[in-house]
Amino acid sequence: MKSTIPDAGVPIAPPAQNGGDRQEASLHGEVLLRLRDYVVEGNIPDGARVPERQLCEMLGISRTPLREALKVLAAEGLIELLPNRGARVRQLSQRDLEELFDVMAGLESLAGRLACEAITDEEIIAIEQMHYEMYGHYLHRDMHGYFQANQRIHESIVAAARNETLKTTYANFAGRIRRVRYSANFARKRQRWAEAMREHEAILDALRRRAGSELSDILFQHLRNKRAAAIEHLTEPQEDAPASP
Repeated sequence: MKSTIPDAGVPIAPPAQNGGDRQEASLHGEVLLRLRDYVVEGNIPDGARVPERQLCEMLGISRTPLREALKVLAAEGLIELLPNRGARVRQLSQRDLEELFDVMAGLESLAGRLACEAITDEEIIAIEQMHYEMYGHYLHRDMHGYFQANQRIHESIVAAARNETLKTTYANFAGRIRRVRYSANFARKRQRWAEAMREHEAILDALRRRAGSELSDILFQHLRNKRAAAIEHLTEPQEDAPASP
C-alpha cells in the first residue's frame, strides 16, 4: 500500500521526545520532593538564605531546575523569593503560627465532619494502612517516614470530604506550616511525637465509626495541640532543635 505520508512537509516528531518529556517531568518531580523535604526537615535555618550552589551540588542539577523547584516552594509558602537576591526560608512569628494553625484546625475539623458523611469503606481501609505504616515509622524513630505518612492521612481525610473548595484552601495553608508542623514533633523533649501518635489512634477510631461530630472535635484539638507544640519549639534554645539528617 502506498504511504499517505508526504515526502516533504512538517516533520513528524520522533516518539523518543515524549519519553524525554516524561523523563524531564520525573526529574523535576524528584528535585521538588527532595528539596521540599530538605527545607521542611529544618536543614536551612528559619529566615536564612537558600544556598543555591550547595543545593545544586547536593542534588546534582543546574541552577535552572533548582529555581523552578524554588518557585513551587514559594507558592506553597515554605520560602520567599527575593528580587535579584535568591530566596530565603520563610520565618513565621508566634502570631503567624497561632493564626495559621487556628485556620488549619477549622479546616480539618470541617473536613472530618464531611468525610464521615461521604467516605467509602475502601478509603477507610487505605487510611488504616497509612496509619499502620506511620506507626511502624514511629516505632523505628523514623521521623521522615512518619511525617510523610502522617501528611497523607490528613490529606486523605480532606479528600474524602468531597469538597473541592475546602481541598484547595487546605492545600494553600498546609504548605505554609508544613515545616513547623514537622518540627513541632520535637517539642517537650520529644514527648509531642508520642502524644500525636495517640491522637491519631483516636482519629482512626472515630473515622471507622463515621462519628462526624466526634472526629471534628478530635481533629480540631489535634491541631490546637500541634499549635502549642510548634510555638513551644519556636521558643526553645537552638540546641534542642532536631539534628540534620
